[in-house]
Amino acid sequence: MEEQRGVECPGVPGRVAPEIDRNRCEAKATCIEVCPFDVFEIRTLVPSDRDALSWRGRIKAWAHGNRQAYVIRPADCHACQLCIKACPEDAIRLVPYSTD
Repeated sequence: MEEQRGVECPGVPGRVAPEIDRNRCEAKATCIEVCPFDVFEIRTLVPSDRDALSWRGRIKAWAHGNRQAYVIRPADCHACQLCIKACPEDAIRLVPYSTD
């Protein structure tokens, strides 16, 4: 088991990665605060992500400065699920990690 920032994560890095539901994320940064492996950061939405939002998602994004969480180091995810538990919008899920 690997430990970082005092958190034991039984998972092996590189098997799964977080995926952000763009229509739910409100950039509250709880994922950043709890992730012991610095997998996330808050960024301004790229145009292709903004264009793919539902009308409700566009309103939410606008209300939050068009900023959302992005997975910047997916291979570092240890599947501890702290981000999933911390996200108030239920905007994060783990999916199989692929380098494709």
